[in-house]
Amino acid sequence: MYNKVTPEIIQAFEQVVPGRVVVGDDINPDYSKDAMPIYGTKMPEVTIHVLTTEEVSEIMKICYAHHIPVTTRGAGTGLVGGCTPIYGGVVLCTIKMNQILSYDLENFSVNVQSGVLLSQLANDALTKGLMYPPDPGEKLATLGGNVSTNAGGMRAVKYGTTKDYVKAMTVVLPNGEILRLGSAVSKSSSGYNLTALITGSEGTLGIITELTLKLVPAPKVTYTLMIPFIDLETCMKVVPKVFMNHFNPQAIEFFERDILISSEEYLSKQVFPRALNGIEIGAYLMISFDGDSEEILDPIVERAADFLLKEGALECFIADNANRLKDIWATRSSFLEGIEEQTVLLDECDVVIPVNKIADFMAFVSEMEDKFDFEVKYFGHAGDGNLHIYTCSNDMDEVEFKKQAHEFYTALYERSRALDGQISGEHGIGLGKVDYLKEALGEVNIGIQQGIKKVFDPKMILNPGKVCFNQEDVKGAIQP
Repeated sequence: MYNKVTPEIIQAFEQVVPGRVVVGDDINPDYSKDAMPIYGTKMPEVTIHVLTTEEVSEIMKICYAHHIPVTTRGAGTGLVGGCTPIYGGVVLCTIKMNQILSYDLENFSVNVQSGVLLSQLANDALTKGLMYPPDPGEKLATLGGNVSTNAGGMRAVKYGTTKDYVKAMTVVLPNGEILRLGSAVSKSSSGYNLTALITGSEGTLGIITELTLKLVPAPKVTYTLMIPFIDLETCMKVVPKVFMNHFNPQAIEFFERDILISSEEYLSKQVFPRALNGIEIGAYLMISFDGDSEEILDPIVERAADFLLKEGALECFIADNANRLKDIWATRSSFLEGIEEQTVLLDECDVVIPVNKIADFMAFVSEMEDKFDFEVKYFGHAGDGNLHIYTCSNDMDEVEFKKQAHEFYTALYERSRALDGQISGEHGIGLGKVDYLKEALGEVNIGIQQGIKKVFDPKMILNPGKVCFNQEDVKGAIQP
């Protein structure tokens, strides 16, 4: 059974982090949810801002002893209810653990606290001629949050996802013990890979407080092709052929017309053409290339453009200067913000599909969307099959919207399984996708994951209700 936070427990917290414990009506309502409140909200009893690993350890010892549920929160930019404290208790906020601690330039790595923002590290690394390759769309997310969800992003096509850049980490277990996992070396065959297990575990196994991350030399030149197509089917069928022709792109993004218009209206700036030679554009690809010189990239980009025109592209626009690149990527990065600004009721999925089956899946999405009352908008990482599909409404009743959205996403997940896809490519499971995950993985797989959870967190106090949570393990707990 979870216990309430008593005045005595609050006093114990204050002794560990004086002046950084907030209770009652003073708690910011933002701490009741993440960026997708459609999955529900719940106010915590206490919020605590921590600055060091040792503070996290002492707070967790108190919570473990008194069976208080704890939800770790970074910047709160998640989209699956991952930091929603559905059982109340304590929200432990790491956003002030924001120090870039040190660089190891000879070994191309950096040591950071988990509250450092993605944009903060990306910009700082560039001043040293280095790049942190993971590039999720939300640049104001924390690195601890990125690692907790194994965030992907646009450059995953060439450079991989967050997990490929985590060399080591410091983790506080639910009982307050401190673990140092991984090392600075490039390879290891030294027992179970607990670093990989914590990566993507969404704060359910331990609290990440420090990270050692891999860096790479920053490319000197980047080009982006903007490629309009008459329709999405023609657009998506090109993607596997890009790889088959060995163009080695940094990123391949796709989006349809409506979501582009939403983003450009949000930014009050039109960047992409809507029609060419009297032909209305239905879908777009953005393909980026990077390298060490223009002499290396120019022939690759020219060959890619010729190829794409032969494959049905209406045109190929090349962005090769800083201002143009900034404009087009600002438009792409604002897709979600544009939707949020213009939508009252919003739900989403980030299903991932084999690249050669994207066209089939998107045809299924188009077929399904006509059966429901909401509008469907979509974009995604075409190069790795990670598709972001949003249901949007400004006039539906919320209960009816949720009902129809559940039916819609259930059908999409069933289709994704038939195509060897997965529930999530980068957002995670959190609270919003728990039932879908159980259906996708089956009883044995979920049972193994629940067993792992119990080994790390026998009292089930850390981020309860998320991913593979088994409510039977906390009979009598405070209900959401």
